[in-house]
Amino acid sequence: MNIAVKFMRKFKDRNTQNKLKVYRDKTELIRKRNMEAWDDGRLQEESLRLQKEARSGTPLDELLVDAYALVCEAAKRKLGLQPYDVQIMAAIALHERFLIEQHTGEGKTLSAVMPVYLNALTGKGVHVLTLNDYLAKRDAEWMGPVYRFLGLTVSSVQAGMSLYEKREAYAKDITYVTAKAAGFDYLRDTIALSEAYTVHRPFHYVIVDEADSLLLDEARVPLVISGDSAPSRSDGFRFAEVARQLKQAEHYDFDEFQRNVYLNEAGAAEAESLLGCGNLYDSHNSHLLTSLNCALHAESILKIDIDYIVRDGKIELIEEYTGRVAENRYLPDGLQAALTAKEGLYSTTSGKILGTLTIQHFISLYPQICGMTATAHASALDFEDVYALQVVQIPPNRPNIRIDYPHRIYTHKEAKLKALVQEISSVHRTRRPILIGTSSVEESAILAEALVAAGVPCHVLNAKNDAEEADIIAKAGEIGAVTVSTNMAGRGVDIRLGGGDPAQAELVAKLGGLYVIGTHVNESVRIDDQLRGRSGRQGDPGASVIYVSMEDELLLRFGIHKAVRDPKQDKALEEPLLSSKITSIQRIVMGQNFDIHKELNCYSDMVEDQRRLLYEERLRILKGEKPMSPSEQRVRLFYIDEFWAEHLAYISYLRESIHLESLASRNPIDEFHAQITEAYEQIPFKVNSASEKMLERLGGSNDPAEWEKLGLKSPASTRTYIINDQYLQNKRSTWTGTTVFAYWIRMIMKPVFKLSKY
Repeated sequence: MNIAVKFMRKFKDRNTQNKLKVYRDKTELIRKRNMEAWDDGRLQEESLRLQKEARSGTPLDELLVDAYALVCEAAKRKLGLQPYDVQIMAAIALHERFLIEQHTGEGKTLSAVMPVYLNALTGKGVHVLTLNDYLAKRDAEWMGPVYRFLGLTVSSVQAGMSLYEKREAYAKDITYVTAKAAGFDYLRDTIALSEAYTVHRPFHYVIVDEADSLLLDEARVPLVISGDSAPSRSDGFRFAEVARQLKQAEHYDFDEFQRNVYLNEAGAAEAESLLGCGNLYDSHNSHLLTSLNCALHAESILKIDIDYIVRDGKIELIEEYTGRVAENRYLPDGLQAALTAKEGLYSTTSGKILGTLTIQHFISLYPQICGMTATAHASALDFEDVYALQVVQIPPNRPNIRIDYPHRIYTHKEAKLKALVQEISSVHRTRRPILIGTSSVEESAILAEALVAAGVPCHVLNAKNDAEEADIIAKAGEIGAVTVSTNMAGRGVDIRLGGGDPAQAELVAKLGGLYVIGTHVNESVRIDDQLRGRSGRQGDPGASVIYVSMEDELLLRFGIHKAVRDPKQDKALEEPLLSSKITSIQRIVMGQNFDIHKELNCYSDMVEDQRRLLYEERLRILKGEKPMSPSEQRVRLFYIDEFWAEHLAYISYLRESIHLESLASRNPIDEFHAQITEAYEQIPFKVNSASEKMLERLGGSNDPAEWEKLGLKSPASTRTYIINDQYLQNKRSTWTGTTVFAYWIRMIMKPVFKLSKY
């Protein structure tokens, strides 16, 4: 290991230990503020005193010891929970804006109550961002008695709430809400034509639960609000049929990562014949080339029950990192339409995009950010680089005694499946509970079928039955339970030994606790750690192991199978170096993904900077901070939204074609920046010009009916959704060097060989 790296690691470890010592000392002070003898009235008077202090400007750091002692006593009385010292230490780190790593089952929900209470004393509002509505509602209801006893208000935001209900929820001192719901509500606020139709107040302090998932895995996911539109049949079926007739190798090729598909010369000729379009690479045929590329991508790369499922006549995408159905998520328009056509379904176009915002940029709107998760250390550099968040590892209340076995590596998938069934059958006979994490819906179904054939009954948890998640996970630690899951595996919910029954828990502990088996390694070690972490909570016994095949996609991608000389065999490979090679591959991929995300952030950061500048101006108009009549206010707000939507459409077009700039030896990012800057600078002129013309037509009328008549109103209906843009990343772009080369060869040779223009 590099000496500099060793030194930095030693320095960080020492720094962490120093922090933890400070937190332990402060925890002792909190414990000494014993309020056990106080009656309820005195506790509530103390909370009122702290509120007055906080709202009069007393620094919260000075109130921390009293506030945390108060919460500890209230939690004991109202919930029957006495926070452990390590939970108080975690709570101190959260107040100091750190990202804490607390092991599964260590009580992150209760740890969060202390900093939430302290920061809510100011009256400025605190948000706790969760993964789903279930967790938001559960945590708000579970911890609510503590907050209310201490004189603070609390609520959760749930799907289906009215605008009034949401406004009420966000007005509370403490609001539990999913990051996506809060982000979508913010986007709706940005196109409101009256302050009465906004729900958020200024952002203050946020705790991000399951922070690795939200701040990294979901961070770049664009949230979108658009004008709604009706389902329609498109000519996508025509392209889907052409894509089905093209053959791999003969007409198109994959790149080395097999996440990228492109036509070769024979394929282009065949496609031109099938489409009857003449030269596919002519500029007037660019829309055909794009549609065909999307159809080919959908046909060849997007696999049912791996990338998506079809349920109730609709395409539902599967989240790459969790295995859950990605609710209300779509691929970029062309690719979504192609996938819908592939499955013979109606396409729903998105309508005009009115606003877009990544989760990363939404979370950065909060002046004070902290977070908590069980798996952060592996991605500490990412958190620091993107959010300036440092990771602090909180020691467990009880030592972790889970046994993590080394990878079991097989030459081929059939041998791995056979070994998995044998291992699960053998362990199941002892009645020890087993949780198996698979890579996809398809794999979970195949394994479940093989287990049933071997006489092992099991519960299956995947994107097709995600509604049953809570029930299945609640039983996963029971005697004899075998649970086959995708990566979803109940994050945010503890798997208790014996299902929470003490007598059964004792029996399960004697059997070795929950046995977790992974059927593949993920691109990120962090995701593997999440699965392992389902076992061994609060010092419980447990074990984990990951089965790997040399035919698994990640290993094939890096050609590691070529290093194995043994022919196909059923027993595990006895090559210790293979495990370290796999770990090395994961580090490389994490590094590559980090670099890709940084580069892609360069694009989205520029757009976000422009959005914030324009929105600041819009907000001043909306709040009446600029002297203007009601009609001018309405007109200006309307045209700011109109021309921003036009700007977003231009950006979308630009992003799809900017890679070609590299052919002219120009940096695509610099070129993108220059072009969107030039376009953005025209917006004020366009808004002024259009507003003047409309105000002339209005003749100074402040009658809302007149505004409506001239179309100065919000869209009749809007739709919010998420763009799953992973397929537009550089490594997965449908435009490759070969595609571009073919394009320019056709353009150059066209006049030479008098190629048809049609």
